[in-house]
Amino acid sequence: MYYLYILKCADTTLYTGITVDLDRRIKEHNTSKLGAKYTSARRPVELVYSKKFRNRSTASKAENRVKGLSREEKLVLISRKKSILK
Repeated sequence: MYYLYILKCADTTLYTGITVDLDRRIKEHNTSKLGAKYTSARRPVELVYSKKFRNRSTASKAENRVKGLSREEKLVLISRKKSILK
């Protein structure tokens, strides 16, 4: 199982990635050098969106689509997901 995720950084910017272990990856972004260089300078980060995918290919395609969205479009995606989870 792969996860597409969006993090909100301390400076309010958004970071998008994929992983097989969401908890481990967020911990890496917040505490270790294994996190992305982008997020290491913007800690702490907070998970604001995630979605499961069956394989890396579909997760990567979704990641590329999300990375192509504007900030406003990403915020809409995040707010829609949160309302679905509530």
